[in-house]
Amino acid sequence: MTNHTIVTDFFLMEFSDSKQLQVIEGFLFLLIYLVSLMGNLIIIMLIAVDHCLHTPMYLFLNNLSFLDMCLISVTVPELILNSLSHRSTISFPGCVCQVLFVIFFGTSEASLLTAMSYDRYVAICHPLHYDAIMNREVCVQMMAASWLFGSIFGVLYSYGSFSLSFCGSRKVPQFFCDVPSILKISCSKMHVTIDISVIFGLIYGFFCIVSIGFSYVCIFNTVLRIPLIQRRSKAFSTCIPHLIVVTTFFVTGATAYLKPVPDSPQLLDFLISVFYSVMPPCMNPIIYSLRNKEIKAALCNILRKLDYYEFYWQKSSNSM
Repeated sequence: MTNHTIVTDFFLMEFSDSKQLQVIEGFLFLLIYLVSLMGNLIIIMLIAVDHCLHTPMYLFLNNLSFLDMCLISVTVPELILNSLSHRSTISFPGCVCQVLFVIFFGTSEASLLTAMSYDRYVAICHPLHYDAIMNREVCVQMMAASWLFGSIFGVLYSYGSFSLSFCGSRKVPQFFCDVPSILKISCSKMHVTIDISVIFGLIYGFFCIVSIGFSYVCIFNTVLRIPLIQRRSKAFSTCIPHLIVVTTFFVTGATAYLKPVPDSPQLLDFLISVFYSVMPPCMNPIIYSLRNKEIKAALCNILRKLDYYEFYWQKSSNSM
């Protein structure tokens, strides 16, 4: 790895020169971050305590919520800290970690979303064989594979990005360190490692998109042949939220990584980055909880138990 000794830190993009706007921006993203953490933690807690939710679908959703919390925690806390402290620097090791973990958690989430589409395909298109095909061992293997692919691509992309030379500007045209922005400020002419990594990443991303697309073509074909409207609506209600999450994540992620990085990023570039790195962790708890009867039932059961224990505690206190 060359010329790392001359690089001590990088400068992240600032959205405004006004300190007042930076403070507003910091508190806005702090609110988004806390809401995302709370929503995903609630889903994880509900799935853990409610035995009715110990099924493959919710096992995947549990893992997805954990990945969402990790993904948003890689970028947003640094943005909040920089906005509230009116600075824009990030250390070289911190930048390396951001690239590593953004790719790691992003790839793992893409793999998990692919596995979830296959789970819905088996549940709707082959319901009689669902328990045999999607047993716990298969689910664990799928989740382990998603983390494995994430770690492989994370290491490849981070090593490829930071084996380059940085002899000019260290101002990253993004609010966090990502591969396109690092390539933009690098003065290396050859990007062999990162080019190979990008090719493998495109192939893997294309495989995920084709797999998800094929699953949903089969799902919708099967659902439209269901005679009962109630069963058809239930099938759609479990698939549409997942399709919304998948579409948002893949489209914005592909746009952010495939479009040229401008010298002076505009608001649109910022929004695209936010939509694939910040919005999915916020959207997933809302989409999966508001449109999911099992999740809402589990939450109601927990609230009823809490009310019962509170009533029992107050009654015991009054009798003493």
